[in-house]
Amino acid sequence: MDDTTAWTFTVTDLKQYAYCPRILYFMRCLPGVRPITTKMREGIAAHDDAELREQRRQLRAYGFTTGERHFDVAIYSAALRINARLDLVIVEPDGKPIAVPVDYKMSDMTGAHVRLQLACYGLLVEEEMGLAAPYGFVYLTVERRAEKVALSAALKQETQAALREMRAIVERELMPEPTARAARCVNCEFRRFCNDVL
Repeated sequence: MDDTTAWTFTVTDLKQYAYCPRILYFMRCLPGVRPITTKMREGIAAHDDAELREQRRQLRAYGFTTGERHFDVAIYSAALRINARLDLVIVEPDGKPIAVPVDYKMSDMTGAHVRLQLACYGLLVEEEMGLAAPYGFVYLTVERRAEKVALSAALKQETQAALREMRAIVERELMPEPTARAARCVNCEFRRFCNDVL
């Protein structure tokens, strides 16, 4: 592999890796094979709708009365070799010297893989904006509510460790073991590539 490419990942790669490491392998080592599913199309449409609603929504959904909102924020970290497009960052809410990343999800719950994704957003805004990101929110579009997620030092360290593991998978082009949660395989768009799962 050419060092100039140096495997810059996206935060979505991180979320997919945490959900099942094989998704990262298929997407990065076998590019172009991923089918676009109906669920993916629905998620894109729901995301666009959520952003339009957010622009009209008050900050009280997050427990704030004031703050500067930045939508669709593109961030790149040379240190982490990762880029992202954040749905929303609330800067200095209620005068606090912090940045609060917000991620919209077409879901009714916040899984561990989503928490890892949000922690990565926290690391990125800390590096880019020079403000602490002690917590963020996942806005659950199905329930139309914001769920607060603490972005602890341990969660951020777990995120950095996951990024190192991701690089090892892609650089060696070794297919990892599937997720231990077999229920995730049922509707996976890559299921036909895995011959060792039921």
